[in-house]
Amino acid sequence: MKGFAISLGFLIALVFGMPALQPVFAAAFPELERPVYQQDSFATLTALHLGLVAASSAAAAVIAIGLGVLVTRATGAAFRGLAEMLVAGGQTVPPVAVLALAVPVLGYGALPAMIALGLYGLLPILQNTLAGLDGIPGPIRDAARGVGMNPVQLLAWIELPLAAPVILAGLRISVIVNVGTATIASAVGVRTLGTPIILGLNAANLAYVIQGASIVAALAITLDLGFERLVALAERWKGYGS
Repeated sequence: MKGFAISLGFLIALVFGMPALQPVFAAAFPELERPVYQQDSFATLTALHLGLVAASSAAAAVIAIGLGVLVTRATGAAFRGLAEMLVAGGQTVPPVAVLALAVPVLGYGALPAMIALGLYGLLPILQNTLAGLDGIPGPIRDAARGVGMNPVQLLAWIELPLAAPVILAGLRISVIVNVGTATIASAVGVRTLGTPIILGLNAANLAYVIQGASIVAALAITLDLGFERLVALAERWKGYGS
C-alpha cells in the first residue's frame, strides 16, 4: 500500500507540476523555444488517456470473460480452440496496423483506437479467465449443485468469485499494456499522453517526448500497484469464502 501511495503522489506531482519544471527543461534543452508542452494541460491529457484505456479495457474484459465462460460450458466447449486461436491472432496484429485498416472505414478519432486497444487486450484476460475457471476443483462444483444451485447461480456465486484473482491478474496485464499502447491513438487525432510524444518526435523536441513518456510510465506503475492490491484483496476474499 505504501508503494502505491508513493507512486500515486509522484504521478500527481508530475501531472500538475510539469509546468514548474520549465527551468529544468530550459537548461537541459537551451535550443528549444518552448521546453514544456503547453497546448493542453497534462491533467487533461492524463484524464483523456485514462478514459480511453478504461473504455477499451472494459470492452475487452466483457468480451474475453464472456467468451471464457462460454467455452468452459458444455455447450461451447467445441469452440474453445477456435476462440483461443482468434484471440491470439488479434494479439499478433500490431495496434498500428489495426489503426491503418480501421481509419479508412471509421475515420479519425477514438473509435478505431478503441478497437485496436480492445483487440490487443483480449488475450491475457481470456487466458486467465480460462485458467481461473479450469482451476476450480470439481468437488466444489458438485457441492454447489448438491445444495440446489442452478448453472447461473453456480457461475455467479461460486465460479467467478473463486476465479476472480486469476482473472484480475489477466486484466492487470491487459490494462498496463494498454496504458503504453494508447499513446499511438494520438496518431489518429485522439488527445492522449501520446500527443506530446508524437509532436515531440515530429518536431525533434526531446523534451516533449520525455514529459509525455514520464507521465505514461508513472501512470502504468501506479495502476500496476493498484491492481496488485486488488488481486491481493480478491485472494483474501477467496480464502474467506472457501
